[in-house]
Amino acid sequence: MLRLFSLTVVMVSLLGHPLRVRAEDSVADIRLTLPPVGYAVAGAEMNVYFDNIVLTQHPEQLRFVVSSDLGTAEAGRWTVTPAATDVGDHAWKVVVFDGDRKLAEQSMTWRVAPVTAGAGRHLTLLIVGDSLTHATIYPNDLARRLSESGMPAWTMLGTHRPASAQPGVAHEGYGGWTWERFVKHYEPNPDPAQRKHSSPFVFLEDDQPKLDVPRYFRDSCGGKTPDVVTFLLGINDCFGANPNDPAAMDQRIDQVFAQAETLLKAFHEAAPRAELAVCLTTPPNARESGFEANYKGKYTRWGWKRIQHRLVQRQLQQFGGRETDGVFVVPTELNLDPVGGYPDNNGVHPNATGYQQVAASLHAWLMSRMDSAR
Repeated sequence: MLRLFSLTVVMVSLLGHPLRVRAEDSVADIRLTLPPVGYAVAGAEMNVYFDNIVLTQHPEQLRFVVSSDLGTAEAGRWTVTPAATDVGDHAWKVVVFDGDRKLAEQSMTWRVAPVTAGAGRHLTLLIVGDSLTHATIYPNDLARRLSESGMPAWTMLGTHRPASAQPGVAHEGYGGWTWERFVKHYEPNPDPAQRKHSSPFVFLEDDQPKLDVPRYFRDSCGGKTPDVVTFLLGINDCFGANPNDPAAMDQRIDQVFAQAETLLKAFHEAAPRAELAVCLTTPPNARESGFEANYKGKYTRWGWKRIQHRLVQRQLQQFGGRETDGVFVVPTELNLDPVGGYPDNNGVHPNATGYQQVAASLHAWLMSRMDSAR
């Protein structure tokens, strides 16, 4: 049963006092964006960082009012560590103000799963992604969470096991990769030491590269198929889009989604019972210094923020509401601290704290799915 609002939490602004929004941050630019459902686990911290849900260069000048019986609002975020008694669904609403002027409001549901949701079950998981996955920090932390008392037994499929991978941790995560690269790329002479990888899902057949997920399961996974496949992609697909041309940006996203649908369809046909989880593309570092260190002015924080925010909106439209077809959305963009979750000198790659927040979001969604299957 959805719990009704019993507590209103008010935050006057990210800095603690109301300010006016600059002229370029008009109401239309705010674009408040939330997923329909967020996920949490009893005993584990979960957050909504307000900078991640609005499109503005100055989130510190806005006032956020959160209404829910769950959690509290702090400077820059809403946070909760649910108790066992909080298991279930909770209504949640945020209203965004410029001073006393309401700019936008939106509601969602927070679903809290018990920490023992997977007790007695075995989870077979395949993680697919780009350099954020290649770093292996969030797969390692997800494995840790799954291994804690009361969690299910688990197996991670995958051919990629970097030196930093903990025992049992594997994935298909490669720096710079895109949806299209997983669908099409074939490297006849792969050399991991030179970062020359062939798509693990593409094989040479009749002298032509072909996407063949059943063969991947057969040849690379010992015939095992996953219960869940997660996809954390989108940065490399869209990073070079023109943020000043919304039509061209949407056209780029259309092309990306065509490749995504091809890969999702291939997995659905090869493993019809698997749940395919599309992770919402993570937000940028809040510091311009991170982008300057990486890109020397070629790409800016505000440019990528506009692209990433639009991509998340489009991902929710494209992949939301498809649970009956085995496609799910994981709100990995909500819980990543855009300041504390990043180093000073990187625009898109989190630090250990940020990666652990990504793992927490994935873990909460997995626990919710296992709870619903009981």
